Amino acid sequence: MAPNTATPAQSVAQSEVMASLDDDGRTERLIIADTTADDAWLSVPVSGSVTLQDWQ
Repeated sequence: MAPNTATPAQSVAQSEVMASLDDDGRTERLIIADTTADDAWLSVPVSGSVTLQDWQ
């Protein structure tokens, strides 16, 4: 997986991003959300992720 190195088109004055692991009993998911914007979140299965060392 290649990192996304795109630069933002606009600067954000203030933003708060949070991450959480959610387990519904079938699939463990990583959820990342910007709490200052509506519908600004993503969810990915943990099983498809890579370690930080592999990502670098």
